[in-house]
Parts: sequence; C-alpha cells; structure tokens
Amino acid sequence: MLKRVFVAPDPGRVRLRFATRAVLGIGLAVVVCALAGHSVTGAVTGGLAALLALFTVADPTVRGQAVTTALLPVVGLPVLAAAAELHGIPVARDLVFLTVVGAGVYARRWGPRGHSLGVFAFMTFFVAQFLHATTGQLPELYAAVLLSVLSAAAVRFGLWCYERRLAPPPVPAPPAGTGLARVTTRQAVQATAGAGFALVAGELVSGQRWYWAVGATWWIFVNTASRGETLVRGFRRVLGTVIGVALGLLVAAPVHGAPLPTAVLVAAAVFGIFYTAAVSYTWMMLWVTFLAELLYGLLGVLTPGLLALRLAETAVGALGAVLAVLFVLPVSTHLITDAWIRRALRCVHACTAEAAARLAGSATADPAPRVAELEQLLGRVRLSVAPLVHPLNPMHGRKRRARRVLTLLDDCAREIRGLVVVTADPEASHDARLAAACWRVEAAVEALTRGSEHITAPAEPPAEPALAHLHGLERALSELAEPLRSPSGSPLVGA
Repeated sequence: MLKRVFVAPDPGRVRLRFATRAVLGIGLAVVVCALAGHSVTGAVTGGLAALLALFTVADPTVRGQAVTTALLPVVGLPVLAAAAELHGIPVARDLVFLTVVGAGVYARRWGPRGHSLGVFAFMTFFVAQFLHATTGQLPELYAAVLLSVLSAAAVRFGLWCYERRLAPPPVPAPPAGTGLARVTTRQAVQATAGAGFALVAGELVSGQRWYWAVGATWWIFVNTASRGETLVRGFRRVLGTVIGVALGLLVAAPVHGAPLPTAVLVAAAVFGIFYTAAVSYTWMMLWVTFLAELLYGLLGVLTPGLLALRLAETAVGALGAVLAVLFVLPVSTHLITDAWIRRALRCVHACTAEAAARLAGSATADPAPRVAELEQLLGRVRLSVAPLVHPLNPMHGRKRRARRVLTLLDDCAREIRGLVVVTADPEASHDARLAAACWRVEAAVEALTRGSEHITAPAEPPAEPALAHLHGLERALSELAEPLRSPSGSPLVGA
C-alpha cells in the first residue's frame, strides 16, 4: 500500500499541485474567517467549505469549474438553514437528510457539475450535524461559507490556475440508460436505503454521533457504479478508518487541540487527502479520519471513547452500503466493467486515428487530449475491475483474467503514448504502411467490442518508430481477445 501511494506516477506533478493548492486555499479561507472575527465553529465551517470547493469541483474546463464553484453556496446555504432549523425535530431532520442523500446521488446523472453540487449539499447538512449548528449561528455560518468559497476561488482561478496550462482531461460519466436501467437512478435508491439503515442503526449506537454512519454510507457510494466497486470501497473505508483512529491516538490525542501544532497537522492532513485521493481510497480515508480527530481536538471533545465510536459508526455505515448494493436494485459488476472496457478500447482507436492524421500532415489533428481521456478511462476500468483482483476474491481464474486485461490495456496505453511522442517529431513522415496498421487497429477494436474471438495476430515488428508502436498496439489488442472471453464464451466477470 505504501508503494502504491509513494511510487505512483504523477505526470506533470498534477497530484502535488492539487494538494499544495488545497493547503493554500483552505489556509487562506480559515485566515479570512479568523480576521472576520468568526468563532472556531465558523472557521471550521469555512475550512470545510473551502475543502469541498477545491476537492469536488471537476468540470473539464476552467469556465465550467468557475460556474460550478459559484453555484455551491446556492445549493449549500438552503441545506444549511434546513439542517439548523430541524436540529430539534429528529424525525423531520432525518427525512430531509435522506432526501438530500437521494437527490445528491441522483444528481450525478448531470455529470461533474451535478456530482459536485450533490456532494456539497450532503456535506453541508453533515457539517451542521457535526458542529450542532443552531439557527442563531446561521448568519456567521453563511458568512463563513461565502468567504471561504470566495477564498478558494481566488486561489484556484487567480493565484494558481494550473488547469489553464494543462488542459484537464474530461471526467468520464457513468454508463447511461433510462429509468431504473440508469446507474445513477438505481444508486440513488440504493444510497437512500443504505443511509436509512445507517441512520437508524447509527442512532442506536449513539444518539449524538449517528451522522457518522450516514456519512460513511454516502462516501462509499461516491465514485462507484457497481455492486463490486461498492463492496471494495466499503472495505477500504473501514480499513482507512482503523488506521486513522490509531494515528489519532498516537498523534492527535496528545496534542489536545493546541492551536499551533493542530494547525500544522491539519495542513498535513489536508495535503494527504488531496495527494492520495487519486491513488488510494484507504490512504485518503486515513487522512480524512485524522483531520476529523484534529477538528474534534480543537472543539475540546476528542477522547479515546470518541475514536472508538467513530470506528463503530463507520462499520455501521459500511454495513448499510453493503446491504443496499446486495439487495436493493443491484448493479452487476459485469455490466459496468464491460461498458468501461468498451469505452477504453474505442478511445484507443480514436487516439490512433488522431496520431495517424498528425503523421499524415494534418494541422488540426492532436492526439494529446485523447491520450488524457484514455488515462481517465483506464482509471475507471481499474476501479471497476478492483473487486476481481482484490486479494480476498476466491475466484482465482477470473482474478488472473482480470489482471491480464489490465496489463494488456496498460500496454495499449504505453504504445499510444510512444506513438504520440513520435507524432511530435517534425521529421516524422507518413508511411503507406501506417494507414494499413491503423486499419488493423480499428478492426481489432471492432472485433473486441463486438465480442468476436477472431483477431489476426500482427506480423514481425518493423523498425520505424511509429509502425513499431502500432505493431505493439496490434499485439496487445489481439491478446486481449483471450482474457476478455473464457473458453465457454462468457464475459470477463460473468453474468
């Protein structure tokens, strides 16, 4: 696990920039709230609002990110008011919270913006429970949210807008459908059911900290699209929480909320959340748990008993998510995995076509954005296949096939990257054999996405760099036919 986090590639140091900018943006938000005379509760609310503004907004363009950021308070402030108003009316509060859960997950159907607004709405309600917000505190909390979102925006779009130079890749949307065939609709129902179980069971465990269980269920559903993905994410959340609780006992508890060391540790926790989020959910949860412990230390309520309660509520939330995905409109892992693999293969062909056009002399052809999209899609394939390659998966045959698929898809990505490097060489010229090789890549992709097992193996590799990369791509595609189909013709992950 350590190797995965610290040796994971970081092209363009995007994760490092992402994490460093988050520390700056959230730090500025907290300082602004302090200068405005806000209490610890207001500063914590502002810091969390800035964290969400920097973490969840993922539109593919800077303009889109700015619009979504501006909409966050529009969604969050009414939810904050409802949470504060209903704090003393448990039944109404619980029903509204479950409505926010369902609506937040359903909003994913509108892409990155819907996802961001849904997360912000849920977390605003959650933070109100975390801080026991009352109606009398609303003016201060409103001001804290607005000042913090503005501070985060000033850093993101003014001080350090590296996206303008990097052209961020698109965030793939989950496979579409209609009615209950749409993944986001089924997950909205699942999340609401799971959160309902977590809410009731969580209140039986603790009448004060029950919202932790609902939060665990919610975050397990975020960025998942199938039964298998959700089960693996639930396991990783519990594991990360266990490690985070141990870290809290060793580090956060002895600090006792002292301002200066707590501020330093909070900055480290924020950096850890943002830096590890893309490569390890377990590590991200470790840092999230540690951050929560530090905030409770600031509020003067951090005890070993509270840490044990957090672990228990997290387990309740994970159980709620597991029961929901198993018994409420389950979404097959095969359905999602197949959809992502098909999209990745089609993107391989699109990358090849753009590269070939560039080598042929087209001034408008640019394979680089397609390569960035391919990396995003391969990330979703890895997430979808994670249940199959998990160490606890007892189906060794499918585990081997899944690992082989991931290896060959990575081979495709490596050859595509090499091909793009060749296209950037002004001395590279078009070769008649290039068109034939591209046609064979197209045919191989078509055969794989149609389920055909008859893919012609490539001939001996040529010496020319572009053709050599295309040859490697053909080889990887031809070898993909076997692990994607078992001898009986069944798909990789079964029905």
